[in-house]
Amino acid sequence: MYKLWDALEEAKKYKWVELSHSMNNDSPYWSGIPDGSVELAKTCFDWGNPMLDCRIQTFKFPGQFGTHIDFPGHFAKGGELSEKYDVHDLIFPLCVIDITEKVKQDERYAVTVEDIKGYEEKYGPIPEGAFVALRTDWSKKWPDMEQISGIKEDGSENFPGWSLEALEYIYEVRNAAANGHETLDTDASAVAEQAGDLIGERYVLDHGKLQVELLKNLEQVTPAGAVVLVSYPRIEGATGLPARVWAVTE
Repeated sequence: MYKLWDALEEAKKYKWVELSHSMNNDSPYWSGIPDGSVELAKTCFDWGNPMLDCRIQTFKFPGQFGTHIDFPGHFAKGGELSEKYDVHDLIFPLCVIDITEKVKQDERYAVTVEDIKGYEEKYGPIPEGAFVALRTDWSKKWPDMEQISGIKEDGSENFPGWSLEALEYIYEVRNAAANGHETLDTDASAVAEQAGDLIGERYVLDHGKLQVELLKNLEQVTPAGAVVLVSYPRIEGATGLPARVWAVTE
């Protein structure tokens, strides 16, 4: 009788996959963020209060905390911030590029244009407006910050990620809308080291695109054909916000 209710029942027949990490006061975050920046679920109004018998909590966290979305203004001065995006901007066709085997051989591996073209040979071209996620299985290291960062005895960081050329391909050739990854940063550590900057992340945000960092469970999503939804609190003026992300997949 009601088309959307019927559509919802049909959608529930598919697999819904959680792509975001659960967070608490001990969850890791980038070392450049000052200590004390996270204070979750602190009680400010408690049971037994004569005004009203209930509990209210406060939440303090940086925008780039846990699984989070980055808006252009995070790296691009004057770039768009959180209030720019409405619900139509936050649902995407999902493409998952799997480089796990190459990461097993080289933990600093940066996905190449050839890797993406190999994906397209199997699954077809990345559609316009897609969310392109990089699967590395790095999320299995959560919540150990040293393992996520790949810290070695010499203090260096070692983790996989995007190359600038791969990002240019998905955005300039395929006109994707957003990218995502399981690591703390967009750029593979080798790429960032060589450039002396997060050139991939800067490229994405300078071009007005969106990205989601610290995804999980990408191995549970079909490489092509799924849909991803990204949700976050409607806080104005944010350069980034913790996000609830999930996929609907076959």
